[in-house]
Amino acid sequence: MHRFSTPALLDQALTHRSAGAPHNERLEFLGDALVNLIVAEALYQRWPQADEGALTRARAELVRESALAPIARTLELGARLTLGPGEMKSGGHRRDSILADALEAVVAAIYLDAGFETCRAQVLPWFVPAMEALPPAHKVGKDAKTRLQEWLQGRQKPLPVYALISESGEDHAKTFRVSCTLSQPPISAEGEAGSRRAAEQLAADDALRQLKADD
Repeated sequence: MHRFSTPALLDQALTHRSAGAPHNERLEFLGDALVNLIVAEALYQRWPQADEGALTRARAELVRESALAPIARTLELGARLTLGPGEMKSGGHRRDSILADALEAVVAAIYLDAGFETCRAQVLPWFVPAMEALPPAHKVGKDAKTRLQEWLQGRQKPLPVYALISESGEDHAKTFRVSCTLSQPPISAEGEAGSRRAAEQLAADDALRQLKADD
């Protein structure tokens, strides 16, 4: 881990909003952009022949919440988080969303403390193992929503409509249920997950399964 000349930056990066201000949400915003840039640059250099679509899908695979959280665990960020009483009780230091946000905040803290070159040199190695495990550029998988849209467009069918069915749970552990409706052919699918985006992906995947079953 980077040795901070301003340790307060790291303290803030590891402070969840449940513990009060100053917390890490602004740092998380900046860190998200930095992580995307660092990973995008590395992919651009690694895959000189890849088109924009392949690069975009590979970046999405590397910077999603479920990819960032394991890095945070490797760095043992969970044990260093400052959480409010409620989050501590509910095991917030183990939650993927909180760990991923903290990792992005730490990236921003490094950048503010030492500049971009140092930040990139520190952060890029965290992503190299996952980057090397990616399939060749032309085989990087498309997400379910993209595959469903392309299936429909290829057959000149109307695009799907996604709608939020329900939202439940506490702020720190919400569950979203989403529907995916197709008019041609008439199909209704649903997905449930900890974020609306993830629920939409599950609903799209269910719709694709139904389409393949009907073929």
